[in-house]
Order: sequence, then structure tokens, then C-alpha cells
Amino acid sequence: MDVLPIKSQRDYRRVLKEIETLMGARRNTSEGDRLDVLVTLVEAWERKHYPFDLPDAVEAIRYHMEQSGLEPRDLIPYIGSRNRVHEVLNRKRGLTLPMIRKLHQGLGIPAESLIKGASEAA
Repeated sequence: MDVLPIKSQRDYRRVLKEIETLMGARRNTSEGDRLDVLVTLVEAWERKHYPFDLPDAVEAIRYHMEQSGLEPRDLIPYIGSRNRVHEVLNRKRGLTLPMIRKLHQGLGIPAESLIKGASEAA
């Protein structure tokens, strides 16, 4: 099996086309093994060139609100007064550590997302 590393966008496209032709390959065959190796190469290339980043704190809060049907007033127990909630949602005030803890524990918002934007806001 002759496999070369992906060094350019052109190589990346070439490997994607080859993967497409091998999609029906059976496991434990030479074609199946080649498919596994090529997919691993593509995944490594994509991690390096197309990193997936967590949303910032406000995006995470807004997403959770949308998914849970929450209104800004529902965040008062976690963030503070109505004005403070609006300041946070409008990026005029950053989250404090107690707010992050309450949002994470009370609403289940991933702490990593809440921490990401906490130092960047305000």
C-alpha cells in the first residue's frame, strides 16, 4: 500500500476523491485498510487546517436559552438582576466566576464554553 502524506489543498482534494471511490470497501481487505488509512490522514489534515472551536460564553448561553425555551428573565437566578442579564447578553459585562458556576450547575451549560468568553467580554 503506497500512501503519501497530505501536504497541500490539492493533495487533500485528491485523497477525498479516492476515499469516495473506496466507500464500499469491505473491512479487513486491502481496499478497506487503504480506506482506514486515508480517512485517518484526512482527519489529521482537517484537525490542523479546520479547527473546531467552542462557542463563546454569550453564544453558549443564547443557544441554551433557545433550546430550552428560556427568556432572559429566566437567567436572573444565575446571573443577577434583569439589567445584569441584559448587560451580559449584550456583551457589555463579562461573566464572573460565581455566574459561570451557577449557569453550569443550574442549566448544564458546559463550563468550557462559559469560561472561554468570560475574560474576553466587557
